[in-house]
Amino acid sequence: MTDEGSSIPKTLLVIENDATFARTLGRSFERRHYTVLSTNSLEGAKNILKNHSPGYAVVDLKLDGDASGLACVQALHKCDPNMLIVVLTGYASIATAVEAIKLGACYYLAKPSNTDDIEAAFNSAKGNVEVKIRGRATSIKTLEWELIHETLADTGFNISEAARRLGMHRRTLARKLAKQQVN
Repeated sequence: MTDEGSSIPKTLLVIENDATFARTLGRSFERRHYTVLSTNSLEGAKNILKNHSPGYAVVDLKLDGDASGLACVQALHKCDPNMLIVVLTGYASIATAVEAIKLGACYYLAKPSNTDDIEAAFNSAKGNVEVKIRGRATSIKTLEWELIHETLADTGFNISEAARRLGMHRRTLARKLAKQQVN
């Protein structure tokens, strides 16, 4: 099955460590006539790619253990540069968004996002020069949050190393992360 007027197969690869969310997302896309393949790891994705050529992928930024969805984005893009890849994350930051796009993602969405948001991201992969440019007042809390997540991404989500680089105690960093309740 392909998109109307497109040669991109309507096969979606979901790489998500939350099995319940992956299942719900998969069912929602199946109702939209996608063939959905799902895994929770880079290795699982590589195994799926041996037998399938999905045109679309949704990749969670933070996978089980120390795994990063950025490595998945890179591998998917290397396998098929035309695949439309959306990074979906509860750990959104400017630094990881930039890296995801540089590695081959066409879009970057912060959780919570739904099927409509993800499909809209696939459909707007070419970009929009008409998007409104707005100034943004950034709070100190936002800057701190972005620096913490940039450092976490740089350390492969190693909390101890991130705390050392940020010059704070590991427990302090863990408390700050727990307060945000990011999934």
